[in-house]
Amino acid sequence: MVDADAIRVVIAEDSAILRDGLYQLLTDRGFAVTWAVGDAESLEEAIAADLPDVAVVDIRMPPNFTDEGLRSAIRLRQSHPSVGILVFSQYVETRYAAELLAGGAAGIGYLLKDRVADVADFAEALVRVASGGTALDPEVVTQLMGASRRTDALARLSDRERQVLALMAEGRTNSAIAASLVVSEGAVEKHVANIFSKLDLPVSSTDHRRILAVLRYLEA
Repeated sequence: MVDADAIRVVIAEDSAILRDGLYQLLTDRGFAVTWAVGDAESLEEAIAADLPDVAVVDIRMPPNFTDEGLRSAIRLRQSHPSVGILVFSQYVETRYAAELLAGGAAGIGYLLKDRVADVADFAEALVRVASGGTALDPEVVTQLMGASRRTDALARLSDRERQVLALMAEGRTNSAIAASLVVSEGAVEKHVANIFSKLDLPVSSTDHRRILAVLRYLEA
């Protein structure tokens, strides 16, 4: 079981069945669910009234069932940057997802409902986002990176460097990337260094080059 350490969670899901199911699953695992609401307006009101550690947000909610949840998440990211945002949806909405990530990938997650097969994995992702980490479904990364191939800087990356950067965007460490690609960790370190060089990301005491490299992909 994930050590949730009483992480405070707000759930925004328009389906009452899914909302209640998430509430039960998370409380059973030690999370403190402070609010469970069914629309974006209520989500913003709940967070303003009682600041949580992280919000689980569906994309399509009342009144129009288009992208209300994701646009609300962007506003919350601006007004309450300390709150982690885990988008949990059936859909990939690339425009607003890239905008959500544009201010920094830390504390952001985007998982697809039909691809989460293990509740423990979901709980771990929620802990990671609440703690300032990143949790992106590979399919989300793939779709968001599609447009990036049109940019000159990113076009300089080799196929292997793109694979490494895609895995970086999923929040994987160098050792995890090495295991996934069946190469040495030293080889991954060389690829990462090449990515930083080709994307013109020099060593900096104030900027996290790993996050900036991922954002170059997602913003494109």
